[in-house]
Amino acid sequence: MSTPPHRIAVLALDGVVGLDLGTPAQVFSTARDAAGGSHYSVEVCTPGGRPVRSTAGYQVLPEHGLDLIERADTVVVPGVHENPALTDGTLDPLVYGALRGAYDRGARIMSICTGAFVLAAAGLLDGRRATTHWAYAARFRRLHPDVDLDPDVLFIDDGRVLTSAGVAAGIDLCLHVIRTDHGTEVANWAARRCVVPPWREGGQAQYIERPVPKVTDTSTATAREWARQRLHEPVSLRDMAEQSRMSVRTFTRRFRSETGLSPAQWLLQQRTDHARLLLETTDLSVDQVARRSGFGTAAALRQQLHQRLGVAPSTYRRTFRHP
Repeated sequence: MSTPPHRIAVLALDGVVGLDLGTPAQVFSTARDAAGGSHYSVEVCTPGGRPVRSTAGYQVLPEHGLDLIERADTVVVPGVHENPALTDGTLDPLVYGALRGAYDRGARIMSICTGAFVLAAAGLLDGRRATTHWAYAARFRRLHPDVDLDPDVLFIDDGRVLTSAGVAAGIDLCLHVIRTDHGTEVANWAARRCVVPPWREGGQAQYIERPVPKVTDTSTATAREWARQRLHEPVSLRDMAEQSRMSVRTFTRRFRSETGLSPAQWLLQQRTDHARLLLETTDLSVDQVARRSGFGTAAALRQQLHQRLGVAPSTYRRTFRHP
């Protein structure tokens, strides 16, 4: 007997951002099981089932009202513009009640871009780490000082409440949820169908008033690819700088500009991600995974996974390994 699809309700409010609204259905619909069945069903709702304005010059004609949220396993709130949640931090009492009710009964709550303002207005982000579009960080902090805002990342998974940064970061968050629910293979397939990378390097910081250099011969991309092919080997900062024909100082500055991370942070992230992939897709022992991903010892791998994910390698494998 097949498992019923995970039910996702997308809550569109007045001034909804067009791209954000379409992202959940587009990404989650590509997550399928081995028989081709959908892992998720995605539907849109609005307060009272009424049409709402979008930022893209059209109205959204929903098929559901807020009662859809009562049946949802996950609720996604896309970004909004010219909405009271964004301008003064207030929320329609019916929307407030629907979101609080969904959270209280155990549903997962997600926001894309400025949708975080809606979650914050509902009190769902108080005391939590969260993110939103970097351009709205100052306003967010002013309206919601009790939220631990981090505008440098692409998304934050804080258990049952997840937030993403601006616009395309909503795709990153949806792929992360698919990866968490069904493993790397399903998430990678969904990413290929959407023609996007399964995992983007760095964070939102790389886009804050620091455009990515367009001149390819001054980019650190060659060094990053070189290092990716040698994760199992010792890779030094000087080695990477030499691949880009730069001084260590220039390379480090340009690397952070392009990725939002230091070379050491980026290399650790790459090794951790490779270790996760090996744990999910191979039968290699933890010692072998540690060596192939560049951690050297199982103890070092355990320490890193526990620090980043809060689990041991064996626990991670049991949780995320999918036949």
